[in-house]
Amino acid sequence: MDIKTFKNVASKLPPHIAVLMRGPTGVGKSHVAADIAKEFGIPFIDVRGSTMDEAKVGGIPDFETSKEKGVSTFCLPAWYMRACREPVVLMLDELNRSMVPVMQAFFQIVLDRTLGNDVDGNPVRLHPETRVLAAVNWGSEYDVNDMDPALLRRFWVADIEPTVQDWIEWAQEEGLDNTLIDFIRQSPAHWRVDPSKVEPGTICPTPASWHRLDQAYAYCGWIPSQLAGQPRQDGFYAMALGLVGSEAAIEFCKFVEEYEKIISAEDVLEGKIDAETVESLEAGAVNNVIDKLAEHCKENKWSPKDAKNVSAFGKAAGGELMVQLWNKLSASNNLPNITKLHKLIGKDIVKMVQASRGL
Repeated sequence: MDIKTFKNVASKLPPHIAVLMRGPTGVGKSHVAADIAKEFGIPFIDVRGSTMDEAKVGGIPDFETSKEKGVSTFCLPAWYMRACREPVVLMLDELNRSMVPVMQAFFQIVLDRTLGNDVDGNPVRLHPETRVLAAVNWGSEYDVNDMDPALLRRFWVADIEPTVQDWIEWAQEEGLDNTLIDFIRQSPAHWRVDPSKVEPGTICPTPASWHRLDQAYAYCGWIPSQLAGQPRQDGFYAMALGLVGSEAAIEFCKFVEEYEKIISAEDVLEGKIDAETVESLEAGAVNNVIDKLAEHCKENKWSPKDAKNVSAFGKAAGGELMVQLWNKLSASNNLPNITKLHKLIGKDIVKMVQASRGL
């Protein structure tokens, strides 16, 4: 299930139905849960089971109350008590990497929405609007405890398989560097590599590691978009190497150094790209420009001249790429721009589609 579908469905479930996200590490499960909390306008609490012991979930004995009331009670953790006092999104992360007592406590929260008890023996219950999301990392590279299949029926279960486009849209909303985003758009094979398919111990790129690389570059002032087209900074490659691995780091650094050769949406709209240049591009590079034009089309008003230049780009690309351009621009739902473009290439698109169908 892609991220967009997951967020759409998960946010429509009633609060008492717990959600289980399954997928490899680094695909953005925690970020997705945080986005759902933001959508509801409630706090997000992330509890990582793999770092906890029984006392950090079930609490510690409340000796004062026990002396006063003559019954055994426990002081429950602050994160759980907050989820009881007010609505929150409670994220139970790395559920299947937890110790068995921790998993059992987490399952009680999921199954009964309760934990511990007060002096009268009543269980301490979550706020009725608190939402519980759990996440498990799975794959052959993990040392995890198997979940009881009988418990799965108590969750709405989603196997998270994010798409590059999911990540690009998220990265744009979060303000990640445009040059880094362009690299992922043009080289999606370097966006995520399955660790189980490489030698053990190999550093592999993940959606999360690209985010951390963006943060690292921003912190030290090595903004890729500001360094684009210039000789490489000392340490620029080494920083990427430690986060996304050698192959992705080599290609990314090369991309940044040669970025002045990359075509932007503005280059096309301003008529700077002639047909000869378009015809010399590989299909992946053309698709990269098409994605940029689709993004530009969503939020901007194109003049007749802009539309003419875009249509010239599409005709130079030709064939399936021209149809791809039309489909992606149509998906922007910016009717004024689409109308202008339709007058210029609409007949060509119809002919192309008919030819592909043998009509």
